[in-house]
Amino acid sequence: MELACSMKISQKKLKKYEREYHTMREQQAQQEDPIERFERENRRLQEANMRLEQENDDLAHELVTSKIALRKDLDNAEEKADALNKELLMTKQKLIDAEDEKRRLEEESAQLKEMCRRELDKAESEIKKNSSIIGDYKQICSQLSERLEKQQIANKAEIEKIRHKVDDCEHCREFFNKEGRLKVASIAREGSDEDTDEEKEVLKNQLREMELELAQTKLQLVEAECKIQDLEHDLGQALNEVQASRKTWFNRTLSSIKTVTGVQGKETC
Repeated sequence: MELACSMKISQKKLKKYEREYHTMREQQAQQEDPIERFERENRRLQEANMRLEQENDDLAHELVTSKIALRKDLDNAEEKADALNKELLMTKQKLIDAEDEKRRLEEESAQLKEMCRRELDKAESEIKKNSSIIGDYKQICSQLSERLEKQQIANKAEIEKIRHKVDDCEHCREFFNKEGRLKVASIAREGSDEDTDEEKEVLKNQLREMELELAQTKLQLVEAECKIQDLEHDLGQALNEVQASRKTWFNRTLSSIKTVTGVQGKETC
């Protein structure tokens, strides 16, 4: 073998040897018995036939197996397609429902905005009205306070004037003490003088009128202050309601937007 591999043969010699080999094989075939040759050829053909039948059986088995596998894959694909179609229909329905919900929420949001705007306009109108009323009452209170101060000053001046007159009158001095009050006991004991009684009544009536007017002025001032406090309380409540309404509307709108955004995000996924 090593000798054969180590030998160097040219291409012409190889072709020559090939021709000689084929010639030798033909001579052997011609010299061989035809029956043996046919039997050998028959065996070779039978072996080839058996080999082909085995290959045919193998191919048939492989074909059946492939058909079964393909049918199974086809069934799985059809089932998956049906499931995907159902999921697609459900997703479309969810999308329609989400769009309807979005429209409903937008309508509610618009209604809430309109209601909030009306409430804000109403609250602002009430605030302006209450502010105007409070300003009017404050002005009235200021006027009443000025009037009360002026009245007190006028009353003090009138009292001082009367006191000076009493001090200058020797006859009247007997009916008043140093504080300017009437000496009721002495008047009762010395009430025989008719002119003194009339003057005393006039003075008492003037004092009562001034005290009554002063009391009425104080009462009006107290009522005005109470009314201002009530209006300020109503104004505070109105402001609180406006702020609460704004906060509630903002929270509901934000929650609705988050809900719609979340639903659309899930459907997109």
